Amino acid sequence: MPGPLHGVKVVEFTEIIAGPFAGMLLSDMGAAVIKVEPPWGDPWRIVQAFSPTESRPFIAYNRGKRSLTLDLTTPAARDVLARLIPQMDVAIVNYRPDVAAKLGVDYAALAALNPRLIYCENTAFGRQGPDSHRPGYDLILQAMSGLMAAEGKLGDNGVPQHIVATPLVDTAAGICLAWCVCAALYSRERTGQGQKVETTLLGLALAMLGMRFVEVESLDKEKVSGTLESLAALRAAGLPYADLLQIYEADHPVTPGNIYYRSYQTADGVIVVGCLSDPLRRRLLDTLGLTDIRFDPDYDPRSDAAMAFGAELMRQAEAAFLERPAGEWLALLEERGIPAGPVRFMEELFDDAQTQANGLVAEVEHRDAGKLRMVGPLAQFSETPLEPTPPPALGQHSEEILRELGYTEAEIGRWRENGELG
Repeated sequence: MPGPLHGVKVVEFTEIIAGPFAGMLLSDMGAAVIKVEPPWGDPWRIVQAFSPTESRPFIAYNRGKRSLTLDLTTPAARDVLARLIPQMDVAIVNYRPDVAAKLGVDYAALAALNPRLIYCENTAFGRQGPDSHRPGYDLILQAMSGLMAAEGKLGDNGVPQHIVATPLVDTAAGICLAWCVCAALYSRERTGQGQKVETTLLGLALAMLGMRFVEVESLDKEKVSGTLESLAALRAAGLPYADLLQIYEADHPVTPGNIYYRSYQTADGVIVVGCLSDPLRRRLLDTLGLTDIRFDPDYDPRSDAAMAFGAELMRQAEAAFLERPAGEWLALLEERGIPAGPVRFMEELFDDAQTQANGLVAEVEHRDAGKLRMVGPLAQFSETPLEPTPPPALGQHSEEILRELGYTEAEIGRWRENGELG
């Protein structure tokens, strides 16, 4: 059986992560995706490359597509788009707003060729506002959204550290794009109308802050020493970041003595525990033989006594976990219904029984790289199963796609000679 989006045709004008990841998710669900690349390829192809045009970062976000190399600045490209776009259901674009217009792949241009087109655009900051013209990458949005400061991680020089293990904002933006495409396709089924859908990296970063990005009007303002307005004023006045951070942290106090949601060194390895309810926290305390004054009725987390007790509580918990090996702790915690798990390296997950059992590792055959193992589809459909296919080599399908559009071998050969196809 084909996937749930079988028959949907998608064209991508994307690069790096957010847009390509969205296209890959749609491809996993059965959509036919054409990735339009410049003759020199998506820039992600040469980041950590293992061949002149292939890299693990590119492969990770471009499974299941066909690659059409095309210089969008040429007359040949405009001719190809005039034939291609009317056949498409969806276009995904993640250029800066001015770049899309310069290349002739903005909404006005493509909707004129196909009014039923779902045009899904992701920009860094949106099309309106003082930052709309700015380029933006995951790191920039972590900083400008407040996500980086909210992490509370500082380097030796007091500068906040960004999340480096994975591009969280870009990845979430790709999921959001694919989600929006599916919703817009459903709307078109009911109305017959295409439309433009806009998402932003800034919006995704704020959404990932979740409960932190909530301001309750009824909050007692007298208990808050540094409001958003005062921070902005102090920043404008030139107050150093370290001082601003001190004000921010005063308004966002961390409960001292976090022994419930963290990692621990055991006698032979590292594990994590996650207790997000009082019953679970009390169960962990009982397991470790500890007491916690935060359950006392008159507990004040801002007091000096609470801070001192919290530091001692963490020391006691850390010492307790060092007394047994990880396997014994994990067995005991599971027996008592306390969420816990081992800290693993990514490479261990390829052959992990849990990831294998749930189809979370896909094996595909790449034209140039050979056998690939990578993250599998994110969902399972009982009646329309997902079957991932390989990522494309640069320009692998250019001639195939152009023939489908009715171009002759002579026309294709001439464009190839002129460098318009690469």
